[in-house]
Amino acid sequence: MFSALPGLRAGMVRPRHLPSDAPKPEPRPCLMPPTPSLRLSVLDQSPVRPGATARQALLETTQLAQLADRLGYHRYWVSEHHNTATLAGPAPEVLLAHLGAHTQRIRLGSGGVMLPHYSALKVAENFKLLEALHPGRIDLGMGRAPGADRLTAYALNPSNKFAEEAFLEQLVDLQAYLRGERTPETIHERVQAIPVIDTQPALWLLSSSGQSGHFAAQLGMAFSFAQFINPSGGPAAVRAYRQQFRPSPELLAPQANVALFVLCADTEEKASALAKATFIQLLRFEQGVRGPYPSAAETAAYVFSPEEQARLAYHKGRVVSGTPAQLRPHLLRIAAAYEVDELAIVTITADLADRLRSYELLAEAFELAPAGAVMAAEALLA
Repeated sequence: MFSALPGLRAGMVRPRHLPSDAPKPEPRPCLMPPTPSLRLSVLDQSPVRPGATARQALLETTQLAQLADRLGYHRYWVSEHHNTATLAGPAPEVLLAHLGAHTQRIRLGSGGVMLPHYSALKVAENFKLLEALHPGRIDLGMGRAPGADRLTAYALNPSNKFAEEAFLEQLVDLQAYLRGERTPETIHERVQAIPVIDTQPALWLLSSSGQSGHFAAQLGMAFSFAQFINPSGGPAAVRAYRQQFRPSPELLAPQANVALFVLCADTEEKASALAKATFIQLLRFEQGVRGPYPSAAETAAYVFSPEEQARLAYHKGRVVSGTPAQLRPHLLRIAAAYEVDELAIVTITADLADRLRSYELLAEAFELAPAGAVMAAEALLA
């Protein structure tokens, strides 16, 4: 169990909320309405479809964010990737500013910012600015994976040693900047993150191994497990996060969600074809083949080798597919295994219409409350 914050610099701020005897609060009551029984969110990697351009991919991200906003999805996260022609999102903070101006109510966040590439101060200021523009809607999700190959990571930050201790120091610094702490004899006594605002973005740590779950627990942050990257060990990682959680001023009780590939279609045949395309792309990525997502014709003609067939058993743990009637109980079982009330859905298809339809069908299956209904209810309560 991770139980200490080693190696903090003289300029660092050791959080005041980390005493070992800190009392754990009573669990917060569930604020979710009885229907839907599960919150659904979107994790968008801004994929560049076959024959499309990066600009088209970003316009499609905007279109999907607006659809998710209307359908009643809870949050919309965008990812950070570098040195790839198949994904178009290297700067979540820039894309989020755009999405905030083109949506109304949905929470917006990074899934996530790869913190070791940057200074904690700069990330804090980027997201304080987003929070100032869109108060109460911003999530700062962070990871420590490169989001690219090691050479590209070096180009982004030549000082990055990929050390856990350095990442932890950045997280502590980031919290201090966001809180506006002025601890004497530290850098925070003289350096303040701007703009100075009354609210903060919600802090999330993202992980496909569970290690960052320990950090999230120690620092009182929310935790997201990436099952779409690693299908193994997720429920145990979330359970350990809950057991180790120490409340922070921003988060009094543990909060977690799970991200996974989901492909929903009107028929089983269509859903199977969409899943097959995803499996082909995952296998190619493992084989070092970088290229556009397979088209429908390419997918139909593709025959898995015996070696690929064996590997599919692993990848099937990352991908869930089917009709709405099939997916609803399946996703509820996954959420129950993790004991979470929110799933972040990653859907990539060769055809935009299939992608949008998948999110529409899921919203119907889980009876998400459309934005208009939510806003009308809020108006009555105001």
